[in-house]
Amino acid sequence: MFRLSNNLVGILNFITFLLSIPILWAGIWLRNKGASDCEKFLDTPVIVLGVFLLVVSLAGLIGACCGVSWLLWMYLVVMFLLIVLLFCFTIITFVVTNKGAGKVLSDKGYKEYKLGDYSNWLQKRVTSEKNWRKIKSCLIDSKICSDFQQRYLNDSLTVLYTRHLSALQAGCCKPPDGCGFTYQIPTTWVKTATNATSDPDCNSWDNQQKVLCFDCNSCKAGLLDNLRRDWKKVAVINIIFLVFLIIVYSIGCCAFRNNRSENAYFSGWKHT
Repeated sequence: MFRLSNNLVGILNFITFLLSIPILWAGIWLRNKGASDCEKFLDTPVIVLGVFLLVVSLAGLIGACCGVSWLLWMYLVVMFLLIVLLFCFTIITFVVTNKGAGKVLSDKGYKEYKLGDYSNWLQKRVTSEKNWRKIKSCLIDSKICSDFQQRYLNDSLTVLYTRHLSALQAGCCKPPDGCGFTYQIPTTWVKTATNATSDPDCNSWDNQQKVLCFDCNSCKAGLLDNLRRDWKKVAVINIIFLVFLIIVYSIGCCAFRNNRSENAYFSGWKHT
């Protein structure tokens, strides 16, 4: 007779199996219908996640409910590896996000973000041209700068400076303050011959809505600042999820022991 642990493992994996279907469908939809690099960038990870959840949940479900010990053993091995990987990822997350923060500017409602203030590992992720092209596509698709322009369209430069802009708005939607450009509206600034500066971001700026400062280091730094704060939140969620996985793994070990005990019982009964 199967015990409570087998039933719990079966129920948990049945729920996971149901969740894997819409995840897999979403990945396939993105691959076939994705209209931008941003959407297509997500299709492979989503499909891999969906297939992984589908296979693992089926192994756990059949192994626990049908008494297939080798399937349950494989399920436990994958769960153990997942726990180890999640633990390592959580540690790495805290390490790489420990460095970096925006610099407070006097008489400004927003901060200044420098790419060199963040960890080398994070910097390499955004300085790769291939990676940044896809990230930039996502930023443009999000219309963050279009919303920025509409929201502060009637602001004078003095008022704009007092606004509490997000890291992405300050880094991607306007040129760095040191460029000295002439302000027109939030996303339109006029370059003049006297604006000589060594900051490469000043040369990267363009008033076209799909260019702006999306190729600026300040934009990449703004993204990393967002990423740093979000990853810290994710790390906390990972810890909770890690505890949950350990509990499920422990229940799975009990179910595996139950399967072996039952197999040994029926094997001994047949011999008698």
